[in-house]
Amino acid sequence: MFLALATSRGRALIDRRLYLPEQSWCTDPERRNAAGIPETVQFATKPRLAEEMITAALDAGITASWVTGDEAYGQDPQLRAALEARGIGYVMAVACSTRVRINHGRTPVRADTVAGRLPATAWHRQSAGNGAKGPRYYDWAWLHIGTGSHRHLLIRRNRSTGELAFYLCWSPTEVPLSELVRVAGVRWSVEECFQAAKSQVGLDHYQVRHWTSWHRHITLAMLALAFLTALAADAAPEPPADAHHPARSRDPITLTVPEIRHLLTAIFHPPAVTAARLLHWSNWRRRHQATARRSHYRRRTVDEPAG
Repeated sequence: MFLALATSRGRALIDRRLYLPEQSWCTDPERRNAAGIPETVQFATKPRLAEEMITAALDAGITASWVTGDEAYGQDPQLRAALEARGIGYVMAVACSTRVRINHGRTPVRADTVAGRLPATAWHRQSAGNGAKGPRYYDWAWLHIGTGSHRHLLIRRNRSTGELAFYLCWSPTEVPLSELVRVAGVRWSVEECFQAAKSQVGLDHYQVRHWTSWHRHITLAMLALAFLTALAADAAPEPPADAHHPARSRDPITLTVPEIRHLLTAIFHPPAVTAARLLHWSNWRRRHQATARRSHYRRRTVDEPAG
């Protein structure tokens, strides 16, 4: 299990926990001893491990206004209560069968039943952030649940398939729909970190079967990814005022984690080309990527109907 920190300048994995199934690991002393698992480590559910990591990050001085996660964590009321106690807002995915209270908390009803009763005017088309090929547009609806004004059920509808996704939301202050949509879109930061960590720093390139060895490998990979992410953030220019519409200039894209790793590899293992040639190819690649991205964004803009 991993905890990712996402900001406007970058995202990286900042903590990890090794989940141990209760029956096959935690209650098997011989297996525990062979793997070097400390006696102090006891069984904990994934939501409890998530709560440990979030608490440790906040206690260490990490500043975060929101937490988001998938159904495995959104379904856990203790985790949601712990976030509320710390004043941290959340947008947590939940199952369609989740029961919420509407009509000022008087009427319990399934989330998918609520979605089926919404009028067409309740849905709003908004982007959950930029993807590889442009803004990720979905239809969104929200409604107050419970008795407070800061608690919502957020519903996402796929424009092509009609598939629905549901989120329980809470915030210490009132926020607009666009903010909840933004946070829901940030949940993919973990998957993006996994992809980068596996392809760039070897997160999954291990064959260890020991508690200490696993933690050493994973921690080193996380540190390497954080280092590359920090370099990319330092090299990046100020973001555009409108995050959904990147600049139309002919400049190359900003330095990415893969590009920085490529350049560092070339520095420490010099190829049979000059440094000037190496930088020329880096600029060429990033200009080509910028052209491709503009094309994707332009196509999305043309295909996106008004409204």
